[in-house]
Amino acid sequence: MIEHLSPAQRTTRGKAARARAPRSCYAEWEPPAERADPVAVLEEQARERLPELNPIRYGRMLVSPFTFFRGAAAIMAADLADQPRTGLDAQLCGDAHLSNLGVYAGPDRRLVFSVNDFDETLPGSFEWDVARLVASFAVAGRDRGFDRQQRAAINRTVARSYREALRRLADLRALELWYIHIDRDVEETVADWEGRVGPKLRARFDRDIAKARAKDSLRAFAKLTHLVDGAPRIVHDPPLIVPLEDLAGDDPGHVDTAVHEAIRAYRASLPRDRRLLLERYRYVHAARRVVGVGSVGTRAWIVLLLGRDDGDPLFLQVKEAQRSVLEPHLGASEFKHHGRRVVEGQRLMQATSDILLGWVHTTEWIDGVDRDFYVRQLWDGKGSLTVDVMDPTSLCGYAELCGWALARAHARSGDPIAIGAYLGRGTVFDTSMAAFAERYADQNEQDYETLRTAAEDGRIEVRAGL
Repeated sequence: MIEHLSPAQRTTRGKAARARAPRSCYAEWEPPAERADPVAVLEEQARERLPELNPIRYGRMLVSPFTFFRGAAAIMAADLADQPRTGLDAQLCGDAHLSNLGVYAGPDRRLVFSVNDFDETLPGSFEWDVARLVASFAVAGRDRGFDRQQRAAINRTVARSYREALRRLADLRALELWYIHIDRDVEETVADWEGRVGPKLRARFDRDIAKARAKDSLRAFAKLTHLVDGAPRIVHDPPLIVPLEDLAGDDPGHVDTAVHEAIRAYRASLPRDRRLLLERYRYVHAARRVVGVGSVGTRAWIVLLLGRDDGDPLFLQVKEAQRSVLEPHLGASEFKHHGRRVVEGQRLMQATSDILLGWVHTTEWIDGVDRDFYVRQLWDGKGSLTVDVMDPTSLCGYAELCGWALARAHARSGDPIAIGAYLGRGTVFDTSMAAFAERYADQNEQDYETLRTAAEDGRIEVRAGL
């Protein structure tokens, strides 16, 4: 039976969580006494990934401490596991760093700003996501060369924005909370920043937004395909893009049949109206494509379908969904299918999601192993603001936006009244999280150097520049 507590009881529950995890405790973070070797954690993940792509993952992580942080969600999850927990659960992104929040196109084609990566999603104590988000700004601030005072202001802004937004959202009626999303920020919030960031940076923001708007299946078709004997085919650009037939060995016909079967199985995961839409498209071609930093080595495919003619393309991404990095510490998902775990988490955290979001469990087309995948449109307006050109003022503004977006996602899936009561009106949580972020940025730099040493010693193979 579902328990329905009064607002007063939920407030009491939130304040009681301060005894389990005092709001000041985050500032006292220290690495676990028996902390695992960070390279060993990455090597353990690599065992379930494509061995020929793991060197690319290491190469991308070694670009900077920030790119290392992006690929180190499993390391941070283990670091948080022994810390005090509030027990105030929400649906966690699981990898809530600043580059995993951004814009995407909603069903009405308006750009929305929200969390947009859910490979690691799982329910858990809300503060885990906040800690990773604030730490990502601390690491990015160092990458940009900001001094300690500038970084401290940015770090506090992330936590303050989250806290204040969560408390405001706690006052909304249930349906109001469910419907709310950031649909004005992509255009109007950037305009709000103009007086603070100046025309040069505003112009860069405008370019980022325009680039996101242009990212759709037509753009992917123009960029990722060429004609072969008069028919569109995905380009061959190894090792980043490898067409299916180049991986199929001696039986390409069997693989082609397997793709059709996978599409049919994926279609069954969609609501009926979306199934009817998908049925208007026919399969044309597929290729394996390397994506991201932390995801490199997992099996990710792009699938080209055509509708009425060659001018009506639909690109889908079929991405492997492995066990969340949070599961060893928070327990297994209620969903045995990890593709469904990703989809259900995304639908819960986002106010509006990709209309073709679905999942499939299939014998993997190349090696015959059963695996879970989730499916979405390849680009569909997805993009993020360019952090590597932001000054302290503009990064502070972006921190405020990210804190708001994460609070909205948690308020939908968790108890905003209880979480808001735990956070309180004062700045204890903000300053504590800001201090944690700097401590963790120190640890991240040490882990980055450990990976670099492993590369220099030949412990791991690295392929840079890809």
